[in-house]
Amino acid sequence: MNSTLKQLTTPLLIGEDVEQKRLELKNYFANTWQTYESLFALINDEKAYYLRPERLRHPLIFYYGHTATFFINKLILGKYLSSRLNEKLEAVCAVGVDEMSWDDLDSNHYQWPTLSEVKNYRQQVFTLVNQLIDSMELILPISQDSLAWVILMGCEHERIHLETSSVIMRMLPLKYLSSTSHWLACKDSSEPPENELRRVLGRTLTLGKADDDYTYGWDNEYGQLTIEVSPFKASKYLVSNQEFLQFVEAGGYQTADLWNEEGKQWLSYTQAKMPRFWLKRGNDYWQRNLLAEIPLPLNWPVEVNYLEANAFCHWKDKQTKGFIRLPTEAEWYCLREDISPDRVDRHAPFSNINLAHYASSCPVDRFEHQGFYDVIGNVWQWTESAIDGFDGFKVHPLYDDFSTPTFDGQHNLIKGGSWISTGNETIKSSRYAFRRHFFQHAGFRYVESDRAKTPITPVNPIETDKIVCQQLASHYPHSTHHEANFSVELANVVQAVCREFSDSLTPTKLLNLGCSVGRAAFELSAMFDHIDAVDFSARFIQYGVKLQNNENVRYQSIVEGDIVNFNEVALAQYVKNYRGNVHFSQGDAVNLKPIFQGYDVVLLQQVLEQSYDPKAVLENIAHRLNKGALLIVATNNTFNEQVTQKDKWLGGVKINGENVTVLDGISQVLMPNFNLVTTTSLQQTLAINAHQTQQSCIMISVWQLKNG
Repeated sequence: MNSTLKQLTTPLLIGEDVEQKRLELKNYFANTWQTYESLFALINDEKAYYLRPERLRHPLIFYYGHTATFFINKLILGKYLSSRLNEKLEAVCAVGVDEMSWDDLDSNHYQWPTLSEVKNYRQQVFTLVNQLIDSMELILPISQDSLAWVILMGCEHERIHLETSSVIMRMLPLKYLSSTSHWLACKDSSEPPENELRRVLGRTLTLGKADDDYTYGWDNEYGQLTIEVSPFKASKYLVSNQEFLQFVEAGGYQTADLWNEEGKQWLSYTQAKMPRFWLKRGNDYWQRNLLAEIPLPLNWPVEVNYLEANAFCHWKDKQTKGFIRLPTEAEWYCLREDISPDRVDRHAPFSNINLAHYASSCPVDRFEHQGFYDVIGNVWQWTESAIDGFDGFKVHPLYDDFSTPTFDGQHNLIKGGSWISTGNETIKSSRYAFRRHFFQHAGFRYVESDRAKTPITPVNPIETDKIVCQQLASHYPHSTHHEANFSVELANVVQAVCREFSDSLTPTKLLNLGCSVGRAAFELSAMFDHIDAVDFSARFIQYGVKLQNNENVRYQSIVEGDIVNFNEVALAQYVKNYRGNVHFSQGDAVNLKPIFQGYDVVLLQQVLEQSYDPKAVLENIAHRLNKGALLIVATNNTFNEQVTQKDKWLGGVKINGENVTVLDGISQVLMPNFNLVTTTSLQQTLAINAHQTQQSCIMISVWQLKNG
């Protein structure tokens, strides 16, 4: 065992002894935490925490704090905690990076915490979570609505970042890392075996994790999809460094017709000439591992992104009679189905996974599984399948942006796990996906098939969640004989107010908080140079992103009872000449990141009534505005105790026997910094079904920031 700690397996959700399960959870949490600490202990210089060796990722200080803040943010959201430990740190380290392209992450506005602050914070969180495990009610089997599930969610989340953080460390200059006897790489290197294609029988597969499965799962793993897979051939080994070197030396990176359009753009931007973890010194190739550079081990698996793997397959395809490509998720399952059992503690000795052998990859011919090597472990394997939800997919309410932002056709699944994959990552049903230009400890194998029978996994692109569908139908109605569109009318109010102040205000930048599925932001794109559209629910903003990427969106609407209609909409049907200047983000209006500032106009679109602390939302707005800027507040004046504790309501209450309206409450908060310009109202209609609607009167108040 070369790794820092022996890895415990993800706990079973079932059991007979509650206290034994409590101890198992506590040990798993401690094992997760200590392994993460051990990885970061490899850094020997505090400066390294603030470098960005990978420009598409935050610096490592973010990831060191992120996994701890995740526990607190989810415990707060689930109402298992009533107060925060460090509000500033929990805001800045809350949301990771999955940017829309390879060149659009701007970290200039982040004010990162000190290393000592994060260390102290992590110790606080560790103590708190242990106390919660000791005192929480525990019912077996563990269900998704329990505190124990949240603890497991935090553990599995940290294990994901154990892997992603190690990838970033692999890009740091070696002087910032210290080798230890606990993290030893494989030392075996020789000539690789010659790869060959082996036949795989076709079969009918049902993918998806059952609701009563006995291990923790992320939301995208649940549901079902039955698919017919035709017979195919798969490479016996993962593609080795030697095999990929032939592609490099044949000019693969310089041959444009081997690359798809996304690959060509990536090549143009990066000027890549070889895999990210290769180096060339004179005529010799070297490989960067976690803690050392070594002569290129020719019999180890190559590590590349999807775009490079795809280009290799195109090159290989030109040399053979068959159709060479990456396998689909279903085809990987055909290889994996023959390996049993599923529990990692049983198959780890036979795979380079779970930190059971090395702190690196190893030769591609070491771990055999039913005639194929490294079906599990060594490096992740890119697939041709873009991730999407199975039939019956449901988001988990405490982590609604884990999966849905990746259902965009731009994230491809990786399967099988790597040497540092632990916990849920090692289980057959796990589903992780990354943008095609991202690097993980990932390589690939290739398959040969009939071009006409490529089994790309079908997905169900029709949204069925009632709340999301209601929002889509309100913003993008499927018929033209609906009542006036509230989002369009709200955008018209914003435009009219801006024109009224045109002598003193040149509106160039807008923040639309509570943007939902994006219609108002899109309508306003012609007036502003830059619009940040932010909503608490990733389930909503994913559709704004899809529409602006020229993807059609499908949703169902209820006719009556179980009878539904299916609707398909495109942005061009509703907004002409969209400028492409709306940037969607998921965020909490109470804990909005410092990067959101410098606005000429802020539109609060029914945010107050959906916030757990509406007063804090208003109090935090002024410093995000430019001098003389406008704040436009749209609210239905109705608070709900299930969302907002009554002592935090802005109005609709009696104080000292006197009526206090919501406008009174808003005025009390804003008057010190704002002047009230005007108030008006709009009618909003939400469809319940074809025969019923819900009408609301939305009050709109317009405020101008005082120059003093």
